Amino acid sequence: MGPVGKGLRGRVAVVAGATRGAGRGIAAGLAEQGAVVVCTGRSSRAGDPAITSDYPRPETIEETAEIVDALGGTGVAVQVDHLDPEQVSRLADRLRAEYGRIDVLVNDIWGGELLKGPPPTWNTPLWRQDLDAGLRLLRLAVETHLVTAHFLTPLLIERPGGLLAEITDGTADFNAETYRISVFYDLAKASINRIAFSQGHELAEYGATAVAVTPGWLRSEMMLDAYGVTEEDWRAALTARPGRPTAPPGFGHSESPRFVGRGIAALAADPGRERWNQRSVSSAELAAAYGVTDVDGTRPDSWAGRRD
Repeated sequence: MGPVGKGLRGRVAVVAGATRGAGRGIAAGLAEQGAVVVCTGRSSRAGDPAITSDYPRPETIEETAEIVDALGGTGVAVQVDHLDPEQVSRLADRLRAEYGRIDVLVNDIWGGELLKGPPPTWNTPLWRQDLDAGLRLLRLAVETHLVTAHFLTPLLIERPGGLLAEITDGTADFNAETYRISVFYDLAKASINRIAFSQGHELAEYGATAVAVTPGWLRSEMMLDAYGVTEEDWRAALTARPGRPTAPPGFGHSESPRFVGRGIAALAADPGRERWNQRSVSSAELAAAYGVTDVDGTRPDSWAGRRD
């Protein structure tokens, strides 16, 4: 099942890190339900050229806002470097002036994909790691979420019913038992689950809900490019092709970025969302609970039996 109505009409959502990947998919999922979606990130075709992404990629926040508009929502692109408290503070001031509150905050800020390194570099001990790169990864993956929550959660608690979704990689249970790539990456992804747990403790008395959500194997723009496929022909990566890498069998259970977006949109529209407070869940768990599917009508679960 795809979009089922306009359950978020009149709601204001902020997707921090909406330029590409899960962030763009979440913005699209919220748009399908009619939300106003404020799309933030560094990559902008109209903003300050001095604010640059860690990725040499073509996607922009304006493109994401246009996708939101096309899907029935209202897209608003705002260039923000979420490591800069002044920029996030200005975002909060703008949101308060224009909307008075926000109903959904999605912290999907990442930016460390290149810093984590390719698979041949994984499992390198801490003492052999590039310290500057590792600390930069932690700043991008964790500090950004804390800065953003600091300034924007006051808007989320203006009235009861707010939802904070912290996006990470791996559920709390999975990450507790599984070493994830490196000390830096492991710490980053485990930290976001704990941030949601802590925020849920703090937000409960205000009638707000905090949840950590992990997509599965995501067919992001970067992932599709790595295998030389598009969303339309992504299964071609599972077979050998001259001059192109072949994806492992697990890629057959991958998901589009819209899948996690639809789950979060359903969660945001659920009047009983507080039952999820402080939990760590996957996109597949949300899909099963709310009956949503991916864009191709499937309900993939790449965490079932997955190990890095």
